[in-house]
Amino acid sequence: MTGAALTSPPIATARLVVDTDVASFVFKWHPEFAPPYIAIMRGSELVVSFMTLAEMRQGALEANWGRRKCDVLEAYLADFSVLHSDGLLCSTWAAVRNESTRKGRQMGSADAWIAATALVLSVPLVTNNPKDYRHLDRLQLVPTASR
Repeated sequence: MTGAALTSPPIATARLVVDTDVASFVFKWHPEFAPPYIAIMRGSELVVSFMTLAEMRQGALEANWGRRKCDVLEAYLADFSVLHSDGLLCSTWAAVRNESTRKGRQMGSADAWIAATALVLSVPLVTNNPKDYRHLDRLQLVPTASR
């Protein structure tokens, strides 16, 4: 099989990388998507890429949130471990972008950072957009009931 592998839902205390879309659905409590993702993530150590942190903060700025709502967002984000950039992550990001290009897939910079985060940590990625990542050979994706 080529492309990202679908893994079984994680066992308790597993580590998961959470994509920006999933983090946003849970934060905003999307009635359709948040509950199944909470069920998948419950009991796991949750990690986000520094890019997810940036994207969530950008979304708050673009929505012109006030101080109080931004403080709630920061409290929510504090519950995640954050993988910040270093040499290994940068090299992995470059490899993800290269693999995508070789396979004729356009992968945005943000998605490549998030995929690289999961690859560096050797843990599955929880995403609502598996199609954005399926072409990556070594990436593990956590399936959801709707995908």
